[in-house]
Amino acid sequence: MKKLTLLLYLGLAIPFAGHTQHNTTDIEVVKRVADYAVAHAAFTFKGNNNQTYNTSKEIPEGVTANISDHLSEWHYPNGVLNIAMVDLGNYLKEEKYNAFAQRHVAFAFDNYAYFEALSRKGVKYKNFPFNQLINTRVLDDCGAMGASLLDVYNTVKRGDYRAYIDKAANHISKVQERLPDGTLCRPNPYKWTLWGDDLYMSVPFLARMGKLTNNNNYFDDAVAQVKHFTHYLWDPRTELYVHYYYEDLKRQGVAHWGRANGWIMLAKVQLLNNLPASHPGRNEVIADLTQQILGVAKYQGPNGLFHQVLDRTDSYTETSCTAMFVYSIARAVNEGWLDKRYITIAERGWDGLVKEKIQEDGQLKDVCIGTNTSADLSFYYNRPTELNDFHGIGPVIEAGIEIARYRAKK
Repeated sequence: MKKLTLLLYLGLAIPFAGHTQHNTTDIEVVKRVADYAVAHAAFTFKGNNNQTYNTSKEIPEGVTANISDHLSEWHYPNGVLNIAMVDLGNYLKEEKYNAFAQRHVAFAFDNYAYFEALSRKGVKYKNFPFNQLINTRVLDDCGAMGASLLDVYNTVKRGDYRAYIDKAANHISKVQERLPDGTLCRPNPYKWTLWGDDLYMSVPFLARMGKLTNNNNYFDDAVAQVKHFTHYLWDPRTELYVHYYYEDLKRQGVAHWGRANGWIMLAKVQLLNNLPASHPGRNEVIADLTQQILGVAKYQGPNGLFHQVLDRTDSYTETSCTAMFVYSIARAVNEGWLDKRYITIAERGWDGLVKEKIQEDGQLKDVCIGTNTSADLSFYYNRPTELNDFHGIGPVIEAGIEIARYRAKK
């Protein structure tokens, strides 16, 4: 008691579970992360002559130009970030966050034709701008960015946006490779490989497309993909998903990789966000989501965080998967899909992120970089992390929104 009195006398803060750093509110932490992205996405090009160009029209002949920063590029994590920014703007009624997503999409559509013309001439170089927009080959190229474009299209009704949305829908529904039972898969690294990541790279888009067009075929396909991915990737022994399934070997992968499990959980939540209440598959998706939440909860660390390899505590604690689980669980509680007693899993995860992973300037620590599949577990252990890698920014924003929603109701 004397020690406690002394600490109070000296003005030293005593940590308390549920408090964010420096007593800032949850939404202030979220805005710190989002505002860092807003401030550091330049939406410009950098030439090999070290000059900066605001539009592709300014790039001189013979100059090789790249997009100036990762936050301005056209890759699936940018789509995740755009969706989060729209959600944050809508939640806070602050237009600058919606404007970020709108500006990102416009930057691509106003400039990609220049690089598409170069591509037709055979010009290619490292980090070629808008390559995934120009050449759609796998779900990474169009699924997440397409979903974010659908969110922007709700406000900005440009014809070229709708044309791309229809093109992405055609690719996912009719072009992308599938197993004989209709499960989406990839031609690499082996024919055919089922990636856990691809549930997110397809289902959120399909769900939004169903809502846009009132075509139940999109909803039916999205629900079927959830069922199929669980069939191939769920490991009942650990109650986790493996990262991949090799169709040629009829064999699951070795790693219960954190972010793959996060992508899968996120996809189910985004499907439920858009799936009509009357859809016959809705309760099945909720049951599948609940099963996954109860499974992953067993692997949460004492600091609230989850590991890079979920069932291996000697792997590092990883930011993006933790945020994905926090968002999904808190969202499920907020929407009434999951009993509120499970909110403590999300709250402890969020408080762990705030305490250990979110810096004062809004940058994120310990985000695993983009990751391929591998047959050896050590590959996943040794995947590097990068400060503020863009795989983590969108999920952290989404997690904070849902935690703030829940705590605002308490």
